[in-house]
Amino acid sequence: MTLALLFPGQGSQAVGMGAVLAETFASAREVFAEIDQALGQDLSGLMRDGPEDQLTLTENAQPALMAVSLAVMRLLDKEFGVSVDRAAFVAGHSLGEYSALAAAGALSIADTARLLKLRGQAMQRAVPVGQGAMASLIGPKTDLALAEAAAAAGAEVGTCVVANDNNNGNVVISGDKAAVDRAIEKAKELGARAIPLNVSAPFHCPLMQPAADEMAAALASANLIAPSVPVVANVTARPETDADTLRRLLVEQVTGRVRWRESMMWMAGEGGVTRFVEIGSGKVLTGMAKRIAPDAESLALNTPEDIEAFAKSLAE
Repeated sequence: MTLALLFPGQGSQAVGMGAVLAETFASAREVFAEIDQALGQDLSGLMRDGPEDQLTLTENAQPALMAVSLAVMRLLDKEFGVSVDRAAFVAGHSLGEYSALAAAGALSIADTARLLKLRGQAMQRAVPVGQGAMASLIGPKTDLALAEAAAAAGAEVGTCVVANDNNNGNVVISGDKAAVDRAIEKAKELGARAIPLNVSAPFHCPLMQPAADEMAAALASANLIAPSVPVVANVTARPETDADTLRRLLVEQVTGRVRWRESMMWMAGEGGVTRFVEIGSGKVLTGMAKRIAPDAESLALNTPEDIEAFAKSLAE
């Protein structure tokens, strides 16, 4: 069995996230306390109790999702003796790439929390609310080629690009609102369903350049070292271990495409991965894994029971 650990991105947050882990394991509570201290806010209380509109703010959702992922990793290590080095690769969807890097020891948890808080704030500052938009193109006819054709139509009136190539049947476009609206019309003509996303900014498109510039400055001074496990990067869809390369790719990722389908296909193919395990909140990446790599086993660790069963399976 060759294992890859996957770390979710924005959209997987929910009020109550991590609460059962914190109630059950001291090691999870320690991670949440460490992040609260690093940020100077009661993020763990917001995660536990809401309100939802505050939790879904990008600057809160990003470190919150990382917090749950790293709590699961800490308790796997401390309670069950399962370290990240059991994995051949780690990968994270968008902000999840920061979780993956922290899990693999490339960044401290405190530094990761502060970087993600800044990343969320910088993304929100980059484009005034209402000027940008994102849309999910879905359905059996949806693939990268269709999404690129739709984005090209949108680009005739403004910025519009493919932001997330999640899997065949689910590709996200991003850009100026008028351009995305035009792309939605084109996508429907081509046989896709198009769902406008309830997001506060157009992520992973050139409009995010001001945020990329802010992250470049922050990452330049961050203590980022080589990860203990290769990180399959969103921008290259290939495993990376060089600290300077990873630093550069994190900056490019702000405006660049999340090449998730390609990343998963590489891991399941050349990487030889036979088991994908989603670490953190929700099961979004598990669903994608089952569609992209149906021959591999895919599971999510959401509850103490999930985590214990996974750890036992590794000992068998």
